[in-house]
Amino acid sequence: MAVRAIPDPPRAFDDVADDLEILDAYSRAVSAVAERLIPSVASIRVTRTVNGWAGGGSGSAVAFTPDGFLATSAHVVAGAGQGTAIFVDGAERSFVVVGRDPLSDLAVIRVDGDVETATLGDAARLRVGQLVVAIGNPLGFAGTVTAGVVSALGRSLAARDGTTSRLVENVIQTDAALNPGNSGGALADSSGRVIGINTAVAGVGLGLAVPIDASTRSILAALMRDGRVRRAYLGIVGGTRALPARIAGDVGRTRGLEVIQLLDGSPAASAGVRPGDVIVEVDGRAVEGVGDLQRLLDGDSIGRRLPIAVWRGEHRLELGLTPQELRA
Repeated sequence: MAVRAIPDPPRAFDDVADDLEILDAYSRAVSAVAERLIPSVASIRVTRTVNGWAGGGSGSAVAFTPDGFLATSAHVVAGAGQGTAIFVDGAERSFVVVGRDPLSDLAVIRVDGDVETATLGDAARLRVGQLVVAIGNPLGFAGTVTAGVVSALGRSLAARDGTTSRLVENVIQTDAALNPGNSGGALADSSGRVIGINTAVAGVGLGLAVPIDASTRSILAALMRDGRVRRAYLGIVGGTRALPARIAGDVGRTRGLEVIQLLDGSPAASAGVRPGDVIVEVDGRAVEGVGDLQRLLDGDSIGRRLPIAVWRGEHRLELGLTPQELRA
């Protein structure tokens, strides 16, 4: 007896049309972003000397002002003061490194002449599952476009500058394919607005981007203006700690920042802060973890006496300290 194949159920013409319409909409969105942004994303090459040895490096950069300022990753231009930017039309322009901030993994470079600019968006408006498009120059292949979704938000990425370390907050995780050379390139939303600077490949299908938000906009502005970012320093090593019920009821929060270690001679040590103290407020603003403290310690707080509230055992103490400028 012959075996007959079971036929697939018939599909209505409208079903096929709907599938094609969905595919077309996705393709149109990605193509529109690529057409808009590719002219603003350059491939950059640098030569750096380490211990007497000269070596090359490469990455990507995104033009964000018409007079030649481009954003890239700090690690892409580490150890270099200048290089070459190559745009998709084949134009090669020399650039200088205007400023680097390794603690955010952002840098600003500048080329001579006018450039076609990308529009910066706001990563604070992103949602998990949202379409994103990555544009860069992986492995030297200029103008490469990949697409994916926002896999997660609110990730943290450790950054280091010499002996100083800091967490880059609100990092965007995406499954858009990233490869070496994508660093410094654009991560854009479906409207073509740059909402992140690609920074790391953490694994297959796991790319990370520094968000474009109010904090990173201020960093880019400081790099353009001063060539560096000023940050305040307290000299505290700490971590989030759950507050006992009685203390939580008093402060109206369930967590604080426990001081695990103090650096000798630091502003916090001089103010009388001790290991084991739990910081709940600085300058009248709530502190629940390291990220909260980092956000408070901007350049404006350097040299300004700040009130700090800590719990030591069962007692709340009000102290005052004066942050110093962080030096790498």
